Parts: sequence; structure tokens; C-alpha cells
Amino acid sequence: FYLFRVLVGVVLKCFVVAVCYSVCVMAGKYSREVNEQKPGGDGLTVEFRIGKLNQVWEKAKRMPLSPVRQAELHSDLKIQEKDELQWKKLKAEGLDENGEKEAQLRRNFNVILAKYGMDGKRDTRSVENNSLKDHDAKEGDIFDDPRLDKLWNKAKSSGKFSNEELSSLKKEFQHHRDKIHEYNILIDAVSRTEEIHKNVISPLEGDAKEPELHKKHTDLKQKMRDLNHGFERLRKLSHEGFTEDSEFREPRVIELWEAAKRANLSEDELDSLKEELHHFETKVEKHSHYQEQLELSHQKLQHVEALGDKEHIRKTQEKYNTLAEKTREIGYKMKKHMQDLSSKISGQGLNHNEL
Repeated sequence: FYLFRVLVGVVLKCFVVAVCYSVCVMAGKYSREVNEQKPGGDGLTVEFRIGKLNQVWEKAKRMPLSPVRQAELHSDLKIQEKDELQWKKLKAEGLDENGEKEAQLRRNFNVILAKYGMDGKRDTRSVENNSLKDHDAKEGDIFDDPRLDKLWNKAKSSGKFSNEELSSLKKEFQHHRDKIHEYNILIDAVSRTEEIHKNVISPLEGDAKEPELHKKHTDLKQKMRDLNHGFERLRKLSHEGFTEDSEFREPRVIELWEAAKRANLSEDELDSLKEELHHFETKVEKHSHYQEQLELSHQKLQHVEALGDKEHIRKTQEKYNTLAEKTREIGYKMKKHMQDLSSKISGQGLNHNEL
């Protein structure tokens, strides 16, 4: 009987040890699965830690996106991933009770899909302007907006700008055109969100959603004001030309600096921000350089593929892949820095989310 009790005790101890070991292994496995990228079905490491972002990326690789456009999408998805993982931590701490940040993230995701033609809709969004009705396409119309085209053609034929200045001016016009396009996409996303709310919520829930909808419209109005400021700056620039004391060259940096000057910032804060914007401009220029090199590398790859030398193709493909990865990495860092700068200027800290 004594021997039987000893044997039972040994078995129970082994069982407890085994259970504890299994729990530790499972906990470690769960922690790794949450914090590490999982291999895909083909054994390769996936790009993102969020399933829907991987699905978008895999779909994008099968689409006829240019290498630069694909790299831009990757950077946008990385920003979305960062924001969603940050939001999950906030939610776990009970800091998004009204779901406002979750709604913002969902809207940002829909904007990304629309921006790259992945929302299943044909992109019919255009600049809302009354003069569109009697606006006929002409050879000089390159910005899909009659006001921008008219202003550009006037500046181009004025003789006030050197070739280098015209190139800089064109970049500013293109940036403004992209901002208009993003604004129209955002309007579309907000309109669809409102339509969903109307169809699925009760009147009482509708009352609860009013503050959220009001905030969305406030954000849209602010973006429209920013667009108007941007156009007025383009108009002034087109008429008066560039001044020698211009602080910055890159349109995105200029836009941030103009917004900072309109914000309620002290002189010390403006000086500090100006210095940071100079660092940011270096990042923007570096990103632009890599984008140009990526496009050239892709053209070279296509040329080599046409020749059919497998070893040459392999080496060129490796160089292209390395350059594409570097371009995506620099693009993410640049967009994250821009997001942080926008947050500082708006005074909303890390809560602010910028495309």
C-alpha cells in the first residue's frame, strides 16, 4: 500500500510538471505569434502582422501598379499597421470607449483601398468645380482640374520661370492635384460610412453617433481650408514667381510650414519646427531620389528580361528587389515623420492620423 501511494505521488508530480510546461510553451508560442511575423503558406515570411493588410499587399502584387506606386502602397500599409497595432493597445487599456479611433482607422483603410484602385469601384471621382461642365480637354490640361490647368498654362507661358523653376512649380501643382484627389476619396469614404449608419442603427444609436459625424465634417472642412490656402499660394507663386528667401523646396514641406505659420505656435516653437522641417526635407528628397532609381532599375530589368540571359536576369532582379525594399523602408520613415510633424502642428499629439 505504501508503494502504491509513492507511485501515485510520482505520477501526479509528473502530470503537474507536464501541464506547467505545456502552459509555458503555449504562452510563449502565443506571444511569438502576436509579436512576430508568421510564415505564409509557401513558407515565406509575410509582410504584415495584420491579415487584411497582407491580403491587400498580395492582391497589389498581381495588379499592374508601377514599382514606385507599389512601394508607396507598401509604405501606406506600414503606417496603417503601426496605427492599428497602437490602437489595439489603447483598446486593451479601455481608451477608445466611443470607438472614434477605430472608425478613423477603418476610414483610413478604405481611403488606401480607393487611392490605389482596390475598392472594387471604378474611380469616377473628379474635382468638384462648376466650370467642369463647360471645360473641354486640351493638350495643356495635365492636372484634371480646370483651375490648376489654367493657372499652370499661364505660368508656363509667362516667361518668368527658368526650366528648373518650372520643374519645381510643376511638382507643387502635382502635389496640390494629389491633395484634391485624396480629399475627394475621403468625402466618398465618409459618405459611405454615413449611409451605413443610416441603414443599420436605431434612432437612439444615431443620436450617439452625432458627435462622431460632426468631427468627421469638421475634419473635412479643415482639409478644404488647407486646399484653398494651397491654391492661393499656387496662384501667388504663378503670378509673382519664386523668391530667393524661400525656406523650403519640397511641396509637402512647404505645406507643413505654411500650416505651422497659421497655427497658434510661439516663435520658439516655430524656430524649432523650422529646423525639424529642414531635416524632414532631406528625407523627402532622399525618398524622391530612390523612387527615380527604382524606376530606372525596373526599366533595366525589363530590358535584361527581353534579352533572355538567365544569370544576368537573376543578378538584375536581386539588385531591383534590394532597391525596392530600401525605397519602401525610406518611404515608411518619411511618411511616419510627416505624420508626427502634422500632429505637432495640429496640436493633437500622436492621436492625429494623416494619410
